[in-house]
Amino acid sequence: MKRFKALACCCMAAACLAMVLSGCSSQQSYTPPEKSPTVATPTIGKDGTLRVGVNSASAPLAGMPSSSSKIVGIDVDIAAALADSLGLKLEIVDVGTDPESALKEQKVDIVMGAKQSDDEVKFWKSAPYISTGVALFSTSSNTTVPTKSSVPKIAAQVSSTSSWQVTNEYGDDSLVPENDLKTAFVDLAAGTVQYVAADAIIGTYAAHGGGFDAKIVALMQQPGGYCIGVSDANAELKQIISDAVVSLSGGGIVSVIEAKWLGAPIEVSAVPLTDGAKSTKTNAKTDTAQGGTADAAKTDDGNADNATAATDGAGENAVEPGSRAA
Repeated sequence: MKRFKALACCCMAAACLAMVLSGCSSQQSYTPPEKSPTVATPTIGKDGTLRVGVNSASAPLAGMPSSSSKIVGIDVDIAAALADSLGLKLEIVDVGTDPESALKEQKVDIVMGAKQSDDEVKFWKSAPYISTGVALFSTSSNTTVPTKSSVPKIAAQVSSTSSWQVTNEYGDDSLVPENDLKTAFVDLAAGTVQYVAADAIIGTYAAHGGGFDAKIVALMQQPGGYCIGVSDANAELKQIISDAVVSLSGGGIVSVIEAKWLGAPIEVSAVPLTDGAKSTKTNAKTDTAQGGTADAAKTDDGNADNATAATDGAGENAVEPGSRAA
């Protein structure tokens, strides 16, 4: 009987200990400490909050799923990481295709998705936080960069910047126009075309979301990128954003966000160039050396200003830059 009582006591003690440990475990979940804001008014318009302008019709940079009124995307995630690094809350503002007015009217502190190559805007731009360019996609078994003489069949979204690039470099006979990128990648999978031309970011988003075997084999223009815009008169915020872009990119945070939306980070700097892109690079160097304006270097990085893609469509509704498709 004594041994039984002793055993019972041990069991009860063990049960109590387990309950205590369980209780401690549930109470010890880690919550990161709140950071003190590193920037305040008048450098930003609202103390404690970073107001960030995005274009909600430019998925996967920013878009609004049909099942939600919340704007999501690459730009939103990067903006959230940026605000967190500054100890600020995030406020997303849809500025559509007019980020310049939003900055001028002080509706936002910064804007995302500014084209690196856009020299027309009158605000300061950071170094690119994500790189892009009009790219040629093919299946994983094909690594050949097409030449004009090979008359390749290239699918592209009708009336887009990419379709213009195809006809400009390869001619009308090479272009296979499609209403959307999903159909273009279906053509590639079926073998009716050898390539799909699309913005590197939007094309990767559409291919990844649709489960297509497709990868970038070449760029049809010099690599470009998307930058953060700040009012040119705000010297302090320009420096803060410049440092933050370097930190977020170098720390791998941007790569993690790219992988979330695109399946893997995109690095276009090492991608081969088509003959047309190489020629543009040569002309740009010549123009610069002669003191010209180097207009040839002002290539369109494939900005998705006119995109009307829903982020819940797994990329199938992605609309190429310049397209009139709805």
